[in-house]
Amino acid sequence: MQMNLSEIGYRRVVVKLGTSVLTSGERSLDKAHMVELARQMASLMKSGVEVVLCTSGAIAAGREHLGYPALADTVANKQLLAAVGQSQLILAWSQLFSIYGLHVGQLLLTRADLHDRERYLNARDSLNALLDNGIVPIINENDAVATNEIKVGDNDNLSARAALLCDADLLILLTDQKGLFDADPRSNPDAKLIKQVVNIDDSLRRLAGGAVSGLGTGGMATKLQAADIARRAGIEVVIASGHHPQVILQAVCKQAVGTHFTALDNPLESRKQWILAGPATRGQLVLDRGAIVAVTEKGRSLLSKGILSVSGEFDRGATLQLVDETGREYARGMCRYSAKELKHIAGKHSTEIEPILGYDYGDAVVHRNDMVVL
Repeated sequence: MQMNLSEIGYRRVVVKLGTSVLTSGERSLDKAHMVELARQMASLMKSGVEVVLCTSGAIAAGREHLGYPALADTVANKQLLAAVGQSQLILAWSQLFSIYGLHVGQLLLTRADLHDRERYLNARDSLNALLDNGIVPIINENDAVATNEIKVGDNDNLSARAALLCDADLLILLTDQKGLFDADPRSNPDAKLIKQVVNIDDSLRRLAGGAVSGLGTGGMATKLQAADIARRAGIEVVIASGHHPQVILQAVCKQAVGTHFTALDNPLESRKQWILAGPATRGQLVLDRGAIVAVTEKGRSLLSKGILSVSGEFDRGATLQLVDETGREYARGMCRYSAKELKHIAGKHSTEIEPILGYDYGDAVVHRNDMVVL
């Protein structure tokens, strides 16, 4: 495909490849298809577009390399397969990109790397250093050591966080489906592809189904979550089939392929991007209706008076979900008080904080500068 760089409009692109794409639905890596994907990414790199690859497939590669052993479905065995397979996966990508004269660099991340602000910035510096030197960064979750407490959870959300980390313009999520449909295409032959999404709402979330192949960990629901994270940071998103001809080049050239998600016009500033992308939430604050309106519609900080209840055990500075009595999340932010402190001051006026605790950290429990409204 001939590309006119002046018409592309993207400076930096993150490409996420699911296990079902890399294996073409089989048990082993499909090297013939992987080389075609590498060719498209190399074409972008040589046209001046920087590419970050977020790849699944370590566990599948481990199973293949070990001859598909009969292992119990335990966390330890999955970590074993990931430890073996990660080296095989990065070796495969290194060999494939070398065909086009490109080097690769590996970044293995866990949520802990994104939770801590300093480690987040260090990861960003490493990513930018690779890109500045024309090296393709290859990102995967560090499954060999990750547990549920430190896992990002799936490579869809990891790719969205990588897109925020490197300040990308476009995130391409490649899967075994053509995009997001208005019904389940597996059971409804009349299902129609949704070509453009401007707003992600509850009705759209209900359309998202589960993984089809059984080889990966993410379905359309996780891709929708990833798209929502990225677009809030001003990043456009495309969900498309990883086996569509020239899919990466078509997406970057803004041709009609898959489902395109429009970026928000007013992206979050960098600190709020980190709040959304990095720290795992440690608890919930249930707000009354007045507090929800103040936070979501009036742009105000959360005060103790509007808190109905507190759940979770957390220290000062933890990231919390701000929800209503049904559990619906309206915002997320860094709390200035611990769970123990909040249980004493919830529902109280700000003027009562110091008399109750003997000190205060300010009137705001979650300041608007430390909050992302969802």
